[in-house]
Amino acid sequence: MADRSQPTPTPPKPSLPPGMVLGPDGKPCKICTAFRNWRPTAPGSTTPRKKSTAEMMAALASGTGFRSPEPNTTLPAHCPPDVEALGRATWTFLHATAAYYPTRPTTHQRANMLNLIHALPVLYPCTHCAKDFGDRMKECPPDVSSRERLSRWFCERHNEVNEKLGKELFDCAKVDERWKDGPLDGSCD
Repeated sequence: MADRSQPTPTPPKPSLPPGMVLGPDGKPCKICTAFRNWRPTAPGSTTPRKKSTAEMMAALASGTGFRSPEPNTTLPAHCPPDVEALGRATWTFLHATAAYYPTRPTTHQRANMLNLIHALPVLYPCTHCAKDFGDRMKECPPDVSSRERLSRWFCERHNEVNEKLGKELFDCAKVDERWKDGPLDGSCD
């Protein structure tokens, strides 16, 4: 008869490289992880060697063969997006959409905007990011009553993400300058 008083020891989890995020399946999540954090190295080297995506994901899963992230390592343009490229593109889309949202939206326009926003936690490829955004929406529901309020709502949510990532916060008073009108100096005209 087994002794039930002793808890079954859980095996130690393999250590993940800095910045690595696991997906809902427990495997390293490529779309949730910055490219610079998932480029494996050749054994005994500090420079990356060419590997297939499958080899890279296997190295991630095993927790071996990683180099320290380089601050300026960026994903080549022909590759699928990593979490940073996806985030930049998504925030650009959301801020620009808010900047051109009507000052006095119709009921139909409000409903469409709410549908778009509520679809993000369901459809966004980075499950960790999607869950975080969905949780924040529950705590601070989107305000789609006007262009100004929607722009501010997106700016505040974006700043929450920036703060978590240790990035500089954006002055939400400048959303129109950044996403619609451009700087007063005309440098974007």
